[in-house]
Amino acid sequence: MALDDQLVNRLTWKIPNALALIGSRSGDERNAMTASWITQLSMEPVLIGVGVDNTAVTHRLISQGGSFTVNLWDSEDTRVFVKFSKPATYADGTLNGRAVREAATGAPVFAEAIAWMDCEVRQSIDLGTHTLFIGELVDGDIQTDEARSASMSDTRMKYGGVKRGGHS
Repeated sequence: MALDDQLVNRLTWKIPNALALIGSRSGDERNAMTASWITQLSMEPVLIGVGVDNTAVTHRLISQGGSFTVNLWDSEDTRVFVKFSKPATYADGTLNGRAVREAATGAPVFAEAIAWMDCEVRQSIDLGTHTLFIGELVDGDIQTDEARSASMSDTRMKYGGVKRGGHS
């Protein structure tokens, strides 16, 4: 039984998803993108998984650079995510005007993140439209312990299901 695309979208949008900025770097090129497909996959070692669109700049940079950061943001300050839905501009230690520094892996960490994780890629799995990058947590910190990290439900953003304009 084939499901209607609209129903698939509505169903998958019900999955509670974190919302974060995924930092990436290869050589002198840096980027950050808004992402919601983020999860812990293992305890020993601690592995973090992120799903990244195969056509995204971030996909190329993670593939080439071998690392990524997960920058969690305060749920009270979600407007940042709109600015990172397209490739970012890096200048003077900032991405899209937001201060960043290099994590141990070289990927960018945002000064404003309430918490961040630095991950070295251990495996990548091409799953069709997206790749699951599995990274081992090698560094991280919490800047603001009492803040609740943003989730998709804190915004009007929607991501998942099937591509819009697809067949019903």
